[in-house]
Amino acid sequence: MARAPGLSGRDLVLVGLICLAWAGNFLTSALALREIPPFLFTALRFALLGVVLLPFLRRPAAGQWPRLLAVCLSVGVVHFGLSFTALKLAGDLSSPAIAMQSYVPMTAILGWFVLGEHFGWRTGLAIAVSFGGVLVMGFDPLVLDHPGSLVTMLVSAAFLALGTVLMKPLRGLDVFSQQGWMALVSVLPLLAVSAVVEPGAMLRLGEVSWVGWMGAAYAAFVSSLLGHGLFYVLVQRHPVAQVTPWLLVAPVLAVGLGVWFWGDRPGPRLLVGGAMVLGGVLMIALRALAKTRTAAPRDPVEI
Repeated sequence: MARAPGLSGRDLVLVGLICLAWAGNFLTSALALREIPPFLFTALRFALLGVVLLPFLRRPAAGQWPRLLAVCLSVGVVHFGLSFTALKLAGDLSSPAIAMQSYVPMTAILGWFVLGEHFGWRTGLAIAVSFGGVLVMGFDPLVLDHPGSLVTMLVSAAFLALGTVLMKPLRGLDVFSQQGWMALVSVLPLLAVSAVVEPGAMLRLGEVSWVGWMGAAYAAFVSSLLGHGLFYVLVQRHPVAQVTPWLLVAPVLAVGLGVWFWGDRPGPRLLVGGAMVLGGVLMIALRALAKTRTAAPRDPVEI
């Protein structure tokens, strides 16, 4: 089948569904976190996801187990655990949704040092703009009221960037196998962390309302299974760099959900800083897309 030069109308519908799924996850998770502590919530999410994906697991190639385990711990335990902690600490949805995107420039920097993926001055400028936007956001009153949330989300983003870099050399695992192994490997460490930092939380699960369980189910089945599943469909048809810029709609939608349903009142610093973060991420994505087009042959590629 010939690879299309750009995303078609049908593909843009899939992008829209992905962005809606990921944006909605901020709202449903924030509601659930009122009842379930962050690390236990993450464990429940992965327990539900792991059960569903168990039949689809593929064994990783010989020698890849250490790297796969490192990815699972970096992303599944630390990144997700801290990202939900940041969401609980925040008084809004907007700043966590935007700050999360800082993993993109962090990934580019780690890729330089770990994988030797050097970038030019334009990408370097985009990285500087993104980090400058985080600083501007940090002085918004909405963020200053909960500074620990921003710091926690940046640490979470750093571990997502680390996991992304470690994941690149993995071979022979499709998106469902990657998600399935991450879910199964992460559950016990997350429960152990929860037992230490959230004592008694597991004993109170019987008191959780349908809202809390709905949030865990949404995170597992809509955000992870549907969102990442559709993303996998798209990257089978198009280069990843061609899809990535469109996914920046997700944090914009999350900000909208925060304003409409959560009562966020982002000030000018958060809006300007957020625009800088997302603008820098978009510049990085477009530079990656330009490199892909330069390296790609002019004739359609058969896949």
